[in-house]
Amino acid sequence: MLTIDRYIIRKFLGTFFFTALLFTIIAITINFSEHIEKFVDKPVTKKEILFDYYLNFIPYINGLLWPIFSLIAVIFFTSRMARNTEVVALLNAGMSYSRFLRPYLITSFFLAGLYLVGNHFFFPKGNKTMMTFENKYVFPNNYKVKSSNIHLFIGPESKVYISNYLTNDSSGTGFRLEQYHDLQLTFLLQAKSFEYLRDVKKWRLHDYEIRKWQDGREAYISGKGQELDTAIALYPSDFVYYTNDKEMMTSAELLRFIQYEQERGIGFSRIMKSEYHRRWAEPFTIVILTVIGASIASRKQRGGMGLNLALGVWIGAMFVFLSKFALTFSTNLHMNPMLAMWLPNLVFGSLAAYLTTKAQK
Repeated sequence: MLTIDRYIIRKFLGTFFFTALLFTIIAITINFSEHIEKFVDKPVTKKEILFDYYLNFIPYINGLLWPIFSLIAVIFFTSRMARNTEVVALLNAGMSYSRFLRPYLITSFFLAGLYLVGNHFFFPKGNKTMMTFENKYVFPNNYKVKSSNIHLFIGPESKVYISNYLTNDSSGTGFRLEQYHDLQLTFLLQAKSFEYLRDVKKWRLHDYEIRKWQDGREAYISGKGQELDTAIALYPSDFVYYTNDKEMMTSAELLRFIQYEQERGIGFSRIMKSEYHRRWAEPFTIVILTVIGASIASRKQRGGMGLNLALGVWIGAMFVFLSKFALTFSTNLHMNPMLAMWLPNLVFGSLAAYLTTKAQK
């Protein structure tokens, strides 16, 4: 590693973490000003605000913006190098452009590695504490309920249908349990209403009917006006979920949850799959945006640093815009989640390759 490599790496890391610090201070200031009234009104201690919320808010907000930080940092210090004719001196001394990019790539892969570990483990751990605080004090209604026309698989050949469900007392109307064998209906349990008994973890069915089919014969049991307690693999938590659940799970927990949802046929696994593939794709975005930033800023031009920074912010905005579109395509338009999450990298990777060929040699 040459002196110039160490120089560029030091500039890259210094500018990157300074940018992260600056944006973090701004984000905390804005967040605190928005939520201060809720902090005052709710029975929350200063310790919870500082250590449970804001201490974990810092990695959360940085986890969202690390690729953008790398782009801004590279454009900022490389533009200064170009303005001081340092880049031209390196290229005139016989250094190839690919060799010039080497310290950029080394640093970007180092940051991508940190981001990868953070995405899969550390960020979700902090998010769990922070978002639990948010769901309790800041956004108490930040959850969704499956309340009508619910279809759930509780086994490979067992399905439950519920017409209406009430979360306040875990009761509802229109219960139907179906069991199949070789795609043939063999057991049917219906009830007009039901409730969950938390003490014994069973469901109590009211006004029920049971039908069984075996060897071409039907058996019928009427429980009209009676109650039946039954234990099935169905819980009140299956009907309620927080919109930020996926951000509070490590990747191992996320994979287990995806498998759980698929087995029950709940239908939210596409969102979870998108989140899982996003955690793999975004670290490589740091490398791509680093190459884009270096290719743009290494050319000395009249607009100077201001023009380069404006262009960098525009590219960053386009990346965020495309990422949101990709997430929408994945969750609502049935696009493959892996392809959707890697689509921004494919587009901007092509842009990086093009800008590298057109960069000042």
